Amino acid sequence: MNLIRTSILTLISTAVKMAAGLVINKAVAVYIGPTGLALVGQFQNFNQLMMTAAQGAINNGVTKYVAEYGKDGDRIPALLSTAVRISLSSSALVGLGIIVFANYASTQILKSDHYGYIFVILGFTISLFVLNNLLLSILNGLREIKIWVAINIIQSIYGLIFTTLLIKFLGLDGILIALATNQSVIFFILLWMLRGHKIINLENFKRPFDKPEAKKLAAFAAMAVVSAITVPVSHLVIRNYIGTTLGWDEAGYWQAMWYISTMYLMAVTTTLSIYYLPKLSEITDKATIRSELWHGYKIIMPLVAITSVGIFLMKDYIIALLFTNDFLPIRQLFLWQLVGDVLKVASWLFAYLMVAKSMSKTFIVTEISFSLSLVLLARWLVGQYGLVGISYAFAANYAIYLIVIIFVTKRAWAGA
Repeated sequence: MNLIRTSILTLISTAVKMAAGLVINKAVAVYIGPTGLALVGQFQNFNQLMMTAAQGAINNGVTKYVAEYGKDGDRIPALLSTAVRISLSSSALVGLGIIVFANYASTQILKSDHYGYIFVILGFTISLFVLNNLLLSILNGLREIKIWVAINIIQSIYGLIFTTLLIKFLGLDGILIALATNQSVIFFILLWMLRGHKIINLENFKRPFDKPEAKKLAAFAAMAVVSAITVPVSHLVIRNYIGTTLGWDEAGYWQAMWYISTMYLMAVTTTLSIYYLPKLSEITDKATIRSELWHGYKIIMPLVAITSVGIFLMKDYIIALLFTNDFLPIRQLFLWQLVGDVLKVASWLFAYLMVAKSMSKTFIVTEISFSLSLVLLARWLVGQYGLVGISYAFAANYAIYLIVIIFVTKRAWAGA
């Protein structure tokens, strides 16, 4: 499946997800407000951390090696059996930890012990989240994009109905319950959709634990763990800094701006993860890698740039559509946040090359370095310029990151 066809299919899935997200976000803005949105962001970052740990941080590795081995590869059963054992073991440990420390996590993340029960729910359901994501990673590696798109559309529609009802009747508690349980229900739907699948069947998950396959996945685990820790932790630190120095409404404004960026870049991020990771994993010739990168730039970058300009020009309408008048202060964040978004996408094509080619040390060093630099730039520039300083920090950080990432991946695509 080529990039254009993959992009069209993912665009359909993303459009449904965005439409659902718009309704959910509007409900959050109306019923909970800026401070509530900031706390939702805190829980989402925590959830992201726990999910990666619970998955054993191996899903990108599963996608890469399923793509590399191919549908008829004789190593597929060993890979899948090893992956499911790692996922179940790690999710059980993480789930138990979340349950034991539920009240502490509630106090630290959500600033109140009232939400301890949310973390208990997450601890009990996280294994189903993990299995759902493992199956989606296998589908991605098999390039079965139609099924992948279908399950994501179902998930978006279910999430829309379930989440908006809970927000309406339970407020902040409602959206937190939804975030803790949504994918658990989707897992059973996905199992039904995959009945009779030639590769994803019970027999291929029954082989003994395979140490060579586990060792291969370990390199991806290291990269995923670092990414899962550095990104959400840096956001937690920045959001907490904004909340304690400028106010939690201001932290909510930044979360709202981040939400806008995430939503409109979703089609790009999805395409990169389901097309470029398996595609670049298959390619060994540098000239072909360069061709794929250039092809991606020609298609993706103009779309991102045009969309960013359109969002900037329509920012007042977007704020009115997605939020309420309480969120008008985020107008000041748009320009440099959108500049940073364009630079971010430009760097991601090379970042996926690092993952596809198992450039573990390089990936880990750059992730840690630039997450730290974002925090330092944010503290400095927010201190100098107030809330708008966070958007200056974001754009500056990705400008430097793009230059560095081109240089450090050069050996994978230059020459030959």
